Amino acid sequence: MNTALKLGSLPVMGINMTKNYGSLKASKVKVFAVDGAGDAEFPSFLPKEVEKIKDPFARSLSKRMKRLPVQIGMSESCIMSSCVKPLRQSNKTSPVVLLHCFDSSCLEWRCTYPLLEEAGLEAWAVDVLGWGFSDLETRPPCDVASKRHHLYQLWKSYIKRPMILVGPSLGASVAIDFTVHYPEAVEKLVLINPSVYAEGTGNLAKLPELVAYAGVGRLHCLLPWWKDATVSFMLSGGYNVISQIKQVKHKTLIICGQHDQIVSYQHVVKLHSELSNAIIREVSDSGHLPHVDNPKCVAKLIADFAQGDADVNAKSQFCLAQLTALPRQ
Repeated sequence: MNTALKLGSLPVMGINMTKNYGSLKASKVKVFAVDGAGDAEFPSFLPKEVEKIKDPFARSLSKRMKRLPVQIGMSESCIMSSCVKPLRQSNKTSPVVLLHCFDSSCLEWRCTYPLLEEAGLEAWAVDVLGWGFSDLETRPPCDVASKRHHLYQLWKSYIKRPMILVGPSLGASVAIDFTVHYPEAVEKLVLINPSVYAEGTGNLAKLPELVAYAGVGRLHCLLPWWKDATVSFMLSGGYNVISQIKQVKHKTLIICGQHDQIVSYQHVVKLHSELSNAIIREVSDSGHLPHVDNPKCVAKLIADFAQGDADVNAKSQFCLAQLTALPRQ
């Protein structure tokens, strides 16, 4: 079964996050020390190809990945769910929970995650049900409702406090949908180049039989259930949160990449106007994945927002890039 994926989000096939993304090079962000996992071994549930990855940030975060049992449905069955847990709990800020783009994984945060911890945040990087490295041998449904319920059960079992929920690209739709259904679980939102105006998955075409499994971004595609889980989501109709946006009353930070070629500037401004309590910050020298292209800047923005600085210092030298607040239109 072959199906083409069209979500107004990250292109599905052949993504190699260690190479160029548009005109930007993710490799240039590797200017800070890795909080290395030393001689720790990779988790046994990761594909053996993880050994071939040279990116030190990806290797470090991979070695910290865990699977936690998350109960689903009314039965006692659990999904062994992949995530990166914080090293310690923070009493100063709410936990920061990092989602990821469409058909990606928590390794998307490999460059930013250590900086968030360095800033003193309690950061969780979680894999959305159906994507990433969770054990899906039992093939649970991977539609929107199942993804939402799974995230809630993970939050209820392990995080247990109102969180700052961070969603990039289609992850912003995941975050908005979750927040509308479980507002008590969310304190604030961070939406990065948010893809929230796509109406479902569009017309289904066909997936190529041969997928370019290149780099960190495609590692999870080597798991045996990847194709079934992705097709399950596509056939379910996908996300359509357009009618939910104005229901979100939480304080929201919208981060957009200056050179994003996936989500239009007009849609970012439209989202800002429809959210009742939102601010925008633009990150220079970044495209659709500013948390990969310019992790220092994104980490600073998230940390300031988490720590209560709603204005977010737009002149911070830490970002190494100009930040501008975009006007409402």
